[in-house]
Amino acid sequence: MPDAALRADAAAFRRFNRLYTRFIGTVTDRFLRTPYSLAEGRVLYELATRDNPRAKEIAEALGMDAGYLSRILTQHEKAGLVKRRTSKTDSRAADLLLTPKGRAVFRTLNQRSEKQARDLLTRMPASTRARFIGAMGAIEDAVLGKDPAPPPFTLRPHRPGDMGIVVALEGKGYVDQFGWDATFEALVARIVADFTEHFDPQKERCWIADVAGEHVGHVFLVRHSEQPGTAKLRLLYVDPRARGLGLGHALVDECVRFAREAGYQRITLWTQSILTAAHRIYQQAGFRLVREEPHHSFGKDLLGQTWELDLNGA
Repeated sequence: MPDAALRADAAAFRRFNRLYTRFIGTVTDRFLRTPYSLAEGRVLYELATRDNPRAKEIAEALGMDAGYLSRILTQHEKAGLVKRRTSKTDSRAADLLLTPKGRAVFRTLNQRSEKQARDLLTRMPASTRARFIGAMGAIEDAVLGKDPAPPPFTLRPHRPGDMGIVVALEGKGYVDQFGWDATFEALVARIVADFTEHFDPQKERCWIADVAGEHVGHVFLVRHSEQPGTAKLRLLYVDPRARGLGLGHALVDECVRFAREAGYQRITLWTQSILTAAHRIYQQAGFRLVREEPHHSFGKDLLGQTWELDLNGA
């Protein structure tokens, strides 16, 4: 890496460290408003969450100098927080144990740490918090050298602004993937307009899938206007960037769950034969193909399919 780029990255790294240590309040010499430093509190945490640990094990876990750890343990022993016991498996070694007083101190530290985390996170909007947690996971993966884990997703009800994103994602997505024309985007716009104008929260739902605060999928369940007791599943969509996370299955499962709770007897949907990934999701949810019909729509010759799920028999 060129020196200039490395200097810039090092400066960014140091800036982040200064910001984050101030953010979580670790620059003071008292940890979580207790008489203990951060290092002393971390040692208590390791003692409380390990079975009969030894000093070497704790030093390795914390990346702490053995001499520094020894001084902290000595302080904790004098304060009545820690005691040593000859190991049953190695008479030359000593297991470290928290005393009842030490466990009481740990409970205080643990409760205050939990409250601190909750207080910091609840001040963030949901979308910001999702990005924040995702970024922390990326840092953890990079430091530990692990392959990145699949990002977590959340399903939520729709809110103002979502319908425009639904139309944009569907319109662009089907053009890019299948070459459909603008008439499909117009159809989606009509569907979401009708849903918004006539929304019945007792019988209808829209679920939005977010990854790191970004809208990457959705589905709608609406009342069938011509068939009493029947719901329609509409506009199931998962952005290509979010494929492989199980979003499609989660969205369809939510539709089925809600349809049962709302008292529907069946769910129907209309799709196209080329959408094979969606077919697998419908089949696993218990839907069956009941009808096929060729048609020319969205600038293409297509084979339309109707799928149904009998909720009484499922």
